[in-house]
Amino acid sequence: MLTISFTPFPNLETERLLLRRVVPTDVKEIFALRSNPETMKYIPRPLLKTDEDTLEHVAMIDSKIDTNEGINWAIALKDNPKLIGIIGHYRIKPEHFRAEIGYMLLPEYHGKGIISEAVKEAIRYGFQVMKLHSIEAVIDPENQASAKVLEKNGFVKEAHFKENEYYDGRFWDSVVYSLVDT
Repeated sequence: MLTISFTPFPNLETERLLLRRVVPTDVKEIFALRSNPETMKYIPRPLLKTDEDTLEHVAMIDSKIDTNEGINWAIALKDNPKLIGIIGHYRIKPEHFRAEIGYMLLPEYHGKGIISEAVKEAIRYGFQVMKLHSIEAVIDPENQASAKVLEKNGFVKEAHFKENEYYDGRFWDSVVYSLVDT
């Protein structure tokens, strides 16, 4: 079984990006991400409604890092520390050497290759540092942009589950993509 530690917190860099720890001063940008029906349309989770909700979300992120249950990074451009998105490894299953990757980006940064660049670095960290064997992503089948990012980064569609999750009065399908370390 894997032994994972996120202490000290691993800041990561790519050509254009800094992946850093989410901090309480990111509250405005996290609220913008998670309160926006457009950015949340493929994520069956409640919209954040207040700054207090957002601070609770940040505290949950910190708690998962502190207990080595998951890690989230703020995505920022190297020349500007402002959070423009979030990426992380969720639902880590150390006994299976597997984790789920998830990400979101403020709409004004879509279509610039930012998520793909961040995904590539999170994959590298997952395989080389965390020693994962496989990484999965669970997306809404209508989220074609996310499917393209995953496929561009070598993920393969493994499954399409019909109406396997119930949220907000309706059933949602889920598509699972995976990438195995080679």
